[in-house]
Amino acid sequence: MTRQHPSAEVLRWAGSVAGSRVVAVTGLREGAGPWLLRLGGPRGPAAAVLRTGSGPGGRRALETEAAALESAAGRGIAAPRLLGRALDGEPGDGSAAVLTTVVPGSSRMPERVRPERMRALGAAVAALHAVPSPPRPGLPRRSRPLADVDFAALRRARGRSSLFEEAERAVAEFALPGEEPVLVHGDLWQGNTMWSGDTLTGIVDWDSAGSGHYGVDLGSLRCDAAVIHGAWAAAEALDGWLRASGRRPDGRVVAFWDVTAALSTPPDLAAWVPTLREQGAVLPDPAEVTARRDAFLRTALDRLAADGAG
Repeated sequence: MTRQHPSAEVLRWAGSVAGSRVVAVTGLREGAGPWLLRLGGPRGPAAAVLRTGSGPGGRRALETEAAALESAAGRGIAAPRLLGRALDGEPGDGSAAVLTTVVPGSSRMPERVRPERMRALGAAVAALHAVPSPPRPGLPRRSRPLADVDFAALRRARGRSSLFEEAERAVAEFALPGEEPVLVHGDLWQGNTMWSGDTLTGIVDWDSAGSGHYGVDLGSLRCDAAVIHGAWAAAEALDGWLRASGRRPDGRVVAFWDVTAALSTPPDLAAWVPTLREQGAVLPDPAEVTARRDAFLRTALDRLAADGAG
């Protein structure tokens, strides 16, 4: 999230890329960036989305956003289209910037989520994983969701539970079958998807994308679905992904990525609950939300152990 309003130099750059004058700027997240630009003029789109950043971290995130959208273009992936990028100071104020098309719809979840919606989301994610993507500049190798967040350090700081210690051992000991790396989103949860009714219009926020195993996204999607809606939703998302991808990973592979996804969450999910609720999620108290994540993790660990023993 970028709270500083875009400078006049950045807005002029965006207008030149879009071929229209910027006439209004609206923060899309509590008045902060990314920014919805309303455009006026005889050429170009009526609106666009501007993302800005500064410093090495901000530029790296925007480089990843741009590289991912370039990889997704023309591949049947529900994603915004890249209009322009300025990662070397071109706007003139030292900022980096990326301009994309607007994805219509809303990221808010309905009060009651139908199975068809979760299957549609799984199918849309499968389209990403049809894109071969060896690591390259802007798209580094990703071995877990939210790869830039040190969740292991959070566990060390807040106390390691026996459940998470078991999960860490299981991940370290599992021999994951080799797979050619594909394009992964890297932060796949329902708040990063846009919908018109139950029709998915796009997947947004690609700044954690990269090259990796399809399970990085599949586990993340299933963990999110289980925490917000329940185990049934994780099963429906997997069903949609399987039908669309044509892949048939064995149960241990799915369980491994479920465990990896659960390890890519904080020990206590209370801090995430307000964000989930802002997206329309109907949730119990934070302790129960954390208990749902722990139940998802326990089920995955049991399946991993049972399949391994068989």
